[in-house]
Amino acid sequence: MSESLTIQQFQHHIRDKYSARDIQRGSAPTFMWLIEEVGELATALQGNDRANQEEEFADVVAWLCTLANIHGIDLTTAIKKKYFKSGGPKGFK
Repeated sequence: MSESLTIQQFQHHIRDKYSARDIQRGSAPTFMWLIEEVGELATALQGNDRANQEEEFADVVAWLCTLANIHGIDLTTAIKKKYFKSGGPKGFK
């Protein structure tokens, strides 16, 4: 894939491909899958296997999109509201 991909496009792709199974699985088990992938990412970040790190980052984003879809949250809208408003969120200093 050579063209750029937006968060919204990816979230829609995940919804279109997996939504029936995701809705049936439900929120709590989906959240557990997300946490498992975060753990796998943490492990990958301790090593030097770049390809594995990329895969785990992608998995975390995919499961986050899945969870957002189950709850009817558009991640693009949520990100814009939180991070692109005047002043934005205050980071740790």
